[in-house]
Amino acid sequence: MLRSIAFISFAALALAGCDSGAGDAAQETAASTGQSGPATPPQLPGRPVRAFAGTPLPALVLDDPAGNTLDLAALEGPVLVNLWATWCAPCVVEMPMLDNLAGAMEGELRVLTISQDVRGAEVVAPFFAQRDFRHLEQWLDPDGELSATFTDGGLLPITILFDAQGHEIMRVAGGYEWDSEAAIAELRSALAQAIGKPAQTSTPAAAS
Repeated sequence: MLRSIAFISFAALALAGCDSGAGDAAQETAASTGQSGPATPPQLPGRPVRAFAGTPLPALVLDDPAGNTLDLAALEGPVLVNLWATWCAPCVVEMPMLDNLAGAMEGELRVLTISQDVRGAEVVAPFFAQRDFRHLEQWLDPDGELSATFTDGGLLPITILFDAQGHEIMRVAGGYEWDSEAAIAELRSALAQAIGKPAQTSTPAAAS
């Protein structure tokens, strides 16, 4: 109950409190590189939208604090990409939920949390070190290239579901209770529709 109250309170800040910081860097990056990117939907917290289905996942190579790299263009299987930042309150609230989701849908869906913090590993590594995440990966996008492409003025969080071919299926702008039965059912339904198969109806218990 307390988590739900906190989540609702912080989600309400998505429109007012998470449109600065990395968002400004993202806008500067887009302006300097001449990127226009696809149009973005209204940033409404907790509302899955499919109006931008088909938008491709950009070919971008990311690093993590340990120096590992991730080539987004080479990903196999469906992925859920979460753009977040340590300074974004709703982002921080939903991170444990995304961790639970990654455990609940392991083998079905890869969850990628990609920080838009301009200070990169300097702030992301301590953030993870202070929390007991079991499934989340620490990918970094300090230049805000992904937020410049997918958000309206750098507003976070935004989470986008891509199919195995790297095409958008749906997105959620603002905070969302990702480990809820409704969210998991929504994801499974969207993935099933993308490949033309019936959705799985059983819901494994989220990781504690």
